[in-house]
Amino acid sequence: MATKNNNSIPSGNVVYNSSIVKSIIMLAVPKVEGVSFDASSKSANDAILLEFSGEFNVSVDVTVAVDYGFNIPDVAYNIQQSIKHNVEAMSDYKIDTVDVHVVTVNFDNSDHE
Repeated sequence: MATKNNNSIPSGNVVYNSSIVKSIIMLAVPKVEGVSFDASSKSANDAILLEFSGEFNVSVDVTVAVDYGFNIPDVAYNIQQSIKHNVEAMSDYKIDTVDVHVVTVNFDNSDHE
């Protein structure tokens, strides 16, 4: 957990919990076209691992599924950018790394009879 002094209120602090960062990531990943959290995870929360270093640095591991027809390296890059942008815009954390683990491809059932 990180604490930041608020300069406009000398006695005030802002405290971030790791669940805040996970929540931001759970919002950022589905914004990327062609991706979803891996269905084998119990929840999207289980598909996200965080490692904090320093006061405001975080490394992210995220496990996802990519929809059939999407370029996996492009989707992974877009996930990295979305997570970095959203976490850094919505908190004081800086992203060190984002590792994307693609564990499956989602096929549209109507294409496979």
